[in-house]
Amino acid sequence: MDRNLVYPGSIPLDTDLLSINRNTMIALGYLAQAVLGSSSIVDGLACNPTSPASMTITIGPGAISQLSVVDVLAYGSLPADATDPLLKIGINIAATSFVLTAPSASGQSTNYLIEAAFQESDINPTVLPYYNASLPSQPYSGPANSGATQNTLRTQCVELQMKSGAPATSGAQSTPPVDNGWTGLYVITVSYGQTSVTAENITTVPTAPFVSWKLPLLRPGFGSGIQSFIASGNFVVPAGVAQAEVEVWGGGAGSYASVAGVSTGIGSGGGSGGGYARKRITGLTPGQSVAVVVGNGGNGGTEGGGAPVSGGTSSFGPYVSATGGGLNYLATVSGPQNGATPAGIGIGGDVNLVGSAGQAAVLNQGGMGGGAPMGGSQNSGTSGVAGVFPGGGASGAGTGSGGNTPYNGAAGALGLVVVRW
Repeated sequence: MDRNLVYPGSIPLDTDLLSINRNTMIALGYLAQAVLGSSSIVDGLACNPTSPASMTITIGPGAISQLSVVDVLAYGSLPADATDPLLKIGINIAATSFVLTAPSASGQSTNYLIEAAFQESDINPTVLPYYNASLPSQPYSGPANSGATQNTLRTQCVELQMKSGAPATSGAQSTPPVDNGWTGLYVITVSYGQTSVTAENITTVPTAPFVSWKLPLLRPGFGSGIQSFIASGNFVVPAGVAQAEVEVWGGGAGSYASVAGVSTGIGSGGGSGGGYARKRITGLTPGQSVAVVVGNGGNGGTEGGGAPVSGGTSSFGPYVSATGGGLNYLATVSGPQNGATPAGIGIGGDVNLVGSAGQAAVLNQGGMGGGAPMGGSQNSGTSGVAGVFPGGGASGAGTGSGGNTPYNGAAGALGLVVVRW
């Protein structure tokens, strides 16, 4: 950024002040372009109905960045620079209101378009005092004592305007096109007989270049921090963190014990696996405490007639969860050969996956336990085999080579919650 030099005793020039303003504007424009790019970007300028509701909408404070040139017109004593491109920022610190009118014919609707553009203009005309070299005690009023006014502020703001489409049969009305050099922001639809505008009448133009992410959210790639939970607890959002990626696995279901019988032993089916979900969560606040629940693996059935237990649900606050593996309603202590269903499912994630069902027993051989998504494969054996962590269902139990040796079932694997930021 250029900086002017001045010296003690030298006569100050108007360009000393003007150059400071221009150099600062240029530096900010290049910084904004490095961060935002050279395309138009809009921040703020939220469109809301009034309260109480009326046929008026307000566009809140905000800004628009738009590629322009340094100065189309001379800036005081500094010459115009209409050649060098510069990203400029227009700012509105006050809200702007627009009044809408419902169509006058029954069954019709009208689409109104709100559009924005960067506007630069010279305002605040004032008669300025000038130094009179011939008679210093008597200042001139205006240049050459002409009494003429001169603009005293070059303002950069967001120009907003509303365009009305032609009324037409509701559902067939069209939105006016965006004007050249302008940026479409919102479409407001009003219908015949309407007396107030609500939030449901306001939609954002799909191509509106609103800033979607703020700097606190633009952290380096996930992996700057990670915390895994194998027991329920609380996640406290670290300082400077506003978003996190969370993975959850539900607990796996246990498996039944096998039933003995010479040459007629019945193996037990495997337990089903827990579900899985992954979600990127935004809007977190540093210091916020989020409850974390880790689903238990279900207990295995026993020879004495104890039934197995379904897996527990894992969750990260109200944001995302995964249910545990279930038990097949057709499987019983005396008839345990059916595989376990339903498997667990992910709920509320950007990615939601279903665990695998437990396999049915084959004669006196235990069935394979169902796996949880992103978990390991399951094993089987003569006795029940515990589910593979995280969230795997237990494998069923066999009855030995002669079919007359019963074995206990096994427990499903514990669920898991992993938080990355």
